[in-house]
Amino acid sequence: MRIKIDGWEQRKLGELAEIVGGGTPSTGIDSYWDGDIDWYAPAEIGEQIYLESSQRKITEEGLNKSSAKILPIGTVLFTSRAGIGKTAILLKEGCTNQGFQSIVPNKEKLDSYFIFTRSEELKRYGETVGAGSTFVEVSGKQMANMELMMPKTMLEQQQIGEYFQSLDHLITLHQRKCMTNR
Repeated sequence: MRIKIDGWEQRKLGELAEIVGGGTPSTGIDSYWDGDIDWYAPAEIGEQIYLESSQRKITEEGLNKSSAKILPIGTVLFTSRAGIGKTAILLKEGCTNQGFQSIVPNKEKLDSYFIFTRSEELKRYGETVGAGSTFVEVSGKQMANMELMMPKTMLEQQQIGEYFQSLDHLITLHQRKCMTNR
């Protein structure tokens, strides 16, 4: 049953995006590493909104010999364990290790920045449904089943995303100003 409220409706994240896990090439095989493919680890996801380059890179061979997958520009990386819920948006194609369940928006159904603005909600959901004895982890299937209230139109998502993007930009400018005035 879908709930509808004034132009918004409840949708499953998996209806709006593909949820993609990551992978790690064998660290014992040198030919898998130091290539030109960005490969992100959860520790690299901090307070930044956008990602342009990873600390470590893998080769085409490393990509092909692991479960890592190339993620398109606009993918929202979502850490799925050991600090569930850190998010960032890819500005350049890349891949991740298995500590992610990345959200690859269907370009006709989900705006990247709009879903990024829902990071706290994504985090709470991941912490609630995640399981594990050593550390809590949320699966791709669990993420795909997350229900969200969404605007019916892509235009409204984009407008909301742009509004929050301009606020985030303004906050960043003020933070820089405060740092230089110290």
